[in-house]
Amino acid sequence: MRVAASFEIEYLQYLDQDGRMVADLPGSMLPKDEILALFRQMLFLRAFDGKAVALQRTGKLGTYAPCLGHEATQIGIGAMMRPEDVLAPSYREYGAQIMRGVRLREILLYWGGDERGNDYQVARHDFPWAVPIATQCLHAAGAALAFKLRGEKRVAVTCCGDGGSSKTDTYAAINAAGAYTLPFVQCIINNGWAISVPRSAQTGAQTLAQKGLAGGLHCLQVDGNDLFAVLEGMRRAMERARGGEGGTVIEFMTYRLHDHTTADDARRYRDEAEVKDAWTRDPVTRLRTWLGAEGLWDEAQEKDWLAECTRLVDVEIDAYLDTRTQPAEAMFDYLYADPPPDILEQRAQLLALEGRA
Repeated sequence: MRVAASFEIEYLQYLDQDGRMVADLPGSMLPKDEILALFRQMLFLRAFDGKAVALQRTGKLGTYAPCLGHEATQIGIGAMMRPEDVLAPSYREYGAQIMRGVRLREILLYWGGDERGNDYQVARHDFPWAVPIATQCLHAAGAALAFKLRGEKRVAVTCCGDGGSSKTDTYAAINAAGAYTLPFVQCIINNGWAISVPRSAQTGAQTLAQKGLAGGLHCLQVDGNDLFAVLEGMRRAMERARGGEGGTVIEFMTYRLHDHTTADDARRYRDEAEVKDAWTRDPVTRLRTWLGAEGLWDEAQEKDWLAECTRLVDVEIDAYLDTRTQPAEAMFDYLYADPPPDILEQRAQLLALEGRA
């Protein structure tokens, strides 16, 4: 018997759930002061996330998708991208977007139902939020193709969840990236649940990383709660892409510690013991423990920084709440560059109903 093909998926982890190093860090790892700065960003993201949930609960924000538990993955993805690269996010990559210059007030505007939240003032070449599952993956593959055709040393990065990795959009993007050796990085955020469907019920694949193999991409599985592993996985993928070696699929193993959105109640489908166990792998606690052992962080520093996070987040919340609401007809301004006649007719009907025709 001949074997047509065989494969292995490398798994990256450096910091265990107790904050102890279990492998030697590569020489390319960021220096300790930069790791500390990224930890501060993780705390900032967690502070914002909690405030956003509170805004929704008090009727000042629409349905919101919390990112509690994803801090290391999101901050690590954003940290390893260059300004000229392109991010095609789903609807939960706040940390990566913040690292790329998107303001909290823009995030809040989006979840407040205002399309101006998609009009980032920084990282204007990044794609807007994508609620339709995995459609952003195709956009990223298209951007990567443009970079290659133009000879630009830029990389297109996209993110989807474990559920999104089963969509045809993801497979098509992976296939295109492999066929044309594109500078493309597919981040699969495996948080265990595609809303209420467990990972085991929506794919028979042993890993989600291996979904890239059929397209000819390099594949990695990474402990998404270990910032060091996230940074190294992204560094490898970005270097391969920028060096003309093609794309990578990275499966980040993490967990959604909150509900899928504020319109969801995960207690209806998730066991309480499972969530309690997931908290033992919390990325913030893990990195905090390591930083403390290295003499880089203590309770006093954290207290001061959290107070500053509250101040900074509150400034952005006030800016969001003070933003003047757009008139109802503004909804038509974000559909087409040149609206077709039927859309113009609907707009005219709305104005007539409001007595402003």
